[in-house]
Amino acid sequence: SNTTAEKTSAKNLLISYMQLGFPIASAKMKKKQMSWGVSFGLKPVTLVNYRIESSDRLPGIDSLRTYYEGTGGLSQANISTGFKIKNFSVGVSSGYTFGVKNYSTRLDFVNDTVIYYKSNTLSRTNYDGVFLTLGALYEKVTKEKGIIRIGAFSNLEKSVNAKTVSANTTIGYDGSGGIITIDTVNVVPNQRGKVILPATYGVGFTYSSKNLLYGADFETTNWNAYSFYGGKDSVTNSYTLRVGVQFYPAKDNTPVSKYWSYVKYRAGAYFGNENVKLNNETRLSYGITCGAGFPLTSLQRLSYYGDVVIMNIGLELGVRGNKQSVSLRESINRFNIGISMNAKWFNKVKYD
Repeated sequence: SNTTAEKTSAKNLLISYMQLGFPIASAKMKKKQMSWGVSFGLKPVTLVNYRIESSDRLPGIDSLRTYYEGTGGLSQANISTGFKIKNFSVGVSSGYTFGVKNYSTRLDFVNDTVIYYKSNTLSRTNYDGVFLTLGALYEKVTKEKGIIRIGAFSNLEKSVNAKTVSANTTIGYDGSGGIITIDTVNVVPNQRGKVILPATYGVGFTYSSKNLLYGADFETTNWNAYSFYGGKDSVTNSYTLRVGVQFYPAKDNTPVSKYWSYVKYRAGAYFGNENVKLNNETRLSYGITCGAGFPLTSLQRLSYYGDVVIMNIGLELGVRGNKQSVSLRESINRFNIGISMNAKWFNKVKYD
């Protein structure tokens, strides 16, 4: 929109992922500074959830309301393993991508004297396929007892099976606003095809010490390889550069009565472009972030047992789009709050 800016707010509660990890290295491996672990879990990859209403006037015909709706998304069930020899680690993750996406477009003519049939064009696509992610990490302890970590990863290009059912129907509404199908104009069942999801590559580093952590990473995705049933879309290769820093004031001798010394303070920034092109132009995306991690576990238990519950809060101020172009531009103010819980289970008691 190039007219007066409009504001909206959204509230979401989403499960980022569920993951379980297990160390399986033997005692001999540990003596040789080797470790090995496996994990499995489930995480959402994409989410579709929108409803848009548009009002237009068709010259010589009538007024028209159009409703666009979309629901669904993709998820991944994964099994992963990682292996470490001294300072070098490698990992691989594979699994099953699955999900369903529903789209519909309803046309509703508005007239006081002529009755028009309302129409609904809808499609339902089921997806399934395998994926593969590779990663590597190198770490080195510095003379100041800090740790430098350099890592890289790749989500390889995926060919996902797809099956689409589409239909055009005439509809009406019941007394509560629900949709009633009057007649089915045509149905195209079980359209099978492939969806090519592009490869993503990333590289980054961090430096961490007792009180300071900072790092940067760069990520790019080859969206020019994307296709849906052999057709291309208005997308372009994307990239994002991120930098961040965290400060932790507590020293080894800091008393537990000084709570604010055990809070972790964070700040960061990012810059890149989005994969969607509007009016044949690439949209920039950039912003700054800040936040903090507040321990909710008693500091005595944190010191002796290592169990920890942290409340993380964050603020993001960002921009999407180009101010000088006619494409959509958004200013984003986002506040986040989350709880992170870590505990050690199944430890054998040595002293009772």
